Amino acid sequence: MNFGIKALRKELHRYPELSGSETQTARRIKAFIELHHPTKIIDQLGGNGIAAIYEFSDSGPSIAIRCELDALPIEEENEFEYKSTISGVSHKCGHDGHMAIVAGLIFWIKEQSFKSGRIILLFQPAEETGQGAYAVLQDDRFGALDIDYMFALHNIPGEPLHSIITMDQGFSAEVQSFAIEVKGRESHASEPEVGINPAGVISEMIAALDKLNNHDPENEHFAILTPVYMNMGQKSYGISPAKGELHYTIRTWSPEKMIHLKSEIEAFFNAVCIREELTFKVRWFEHFPASRNDAECVQLVNKAASEQGFNIIERPYPFKFGEDFGWFSQKYQSAMFGLGAGLETPALHEPDYDFPEAIIETGINMFSKIISLVFEKHINPGE
Repeated sequence: MNFGIKALRKELHRYPELSGSETQTARRIKAFIELHHPTKIIDQLGGNGIAAIYEFSDSGPSIAIRCELDALPIEEENEFEYKSTISGVSHKCGHDGHMAIVAGLIFWIKEQSFKSGRIILLFQPAEETGQGAYAVLQDDRFGALDIDYMFALHNIPGEPLHSIITMDQGFSAEVQSFAIEVKGRESHASEPEVGINPAGVISEMIAALDKLNNHDPENEHFAILTPVYMNMGQKSYGISPAKGELHYTIRTWSPEKMIHLKSEIEAFFNAVCIREELTFKVRWFEHFPASRNDAECVQLVNKAASEQGFNIIERPYPFKFGEDFGWFSQKYQSAMFGLGAGLETPALHEPDYDFPEAIIETGINMFSKIISLVFEKHINPGE
């Protein structure tokens, strides 16, 4: 593996940027590509995204390999020499490693002499907020690439190092967050009965939402409703408050279940607020569509792993976290797979997590083999 890839990973780790602010990260990736294997680059995709395009001919399949640019609002606890230099921001999901893998593909591409086809390396912004993939898809320049296949990976702590985790149904859950704001009427704290205090309704909402949970991942009605934030009133003890808000994130396996659940939740909110004479407003945001896996693409991932001797772990259901790759899976033949990050590696989004560099080469080998298999399939369609 080229030493510069590890150096790039450490540099990206030192200078993380939050979703929508990945300007310098994109510049570093662009400079790396221009230094080692220059090609046509489309920048400012969906914000700060960039696509490096390696074209072998006008015919043949177009294959996109996608990774993410953004970091998280988490203070890093690690003390190694490449520790994040940005207070309160760090790469705790491994996007620095994912970028190193995809950027590292340029050294393999440089050695290839494919007779047809096109490889697109996509460095996507704002994955953590669920907005980046959707924004990239709105750019006509990206649509003009006429992508036939798209692949991505995510490192998975807690799974054996270098293992390849695949699943037929899809890679990740449908995720949607919401906030409800309720408003009654203030009164003196000594006379709450003459006002409308939202505390009772908020308590009733929490209890009702809890009953909608179905934690069985093998059940098609699987649903997790997690309360993440609540606020009511102020620290003024002579006032019975009028306002309150409640925030949740919801996870299901399918968009159909999510639509049904949203309708059920809104109907309940409407009924209880009318009954208690409260006004309310519901906001839905941070939508991560379920990331569905195409059957042919899953076969290609499994074949790539098998031919290289990697241990394949087949999951019976998706991961519970959200991944905005789901936007791409709605439009393209695609698949996302997991890459084992080690049994002892801290979990994603934990302050002491760090992407294990040992799996960079594994990721490069997987993507390069997948690309080769797609091109071979196009040349020999009967195989």
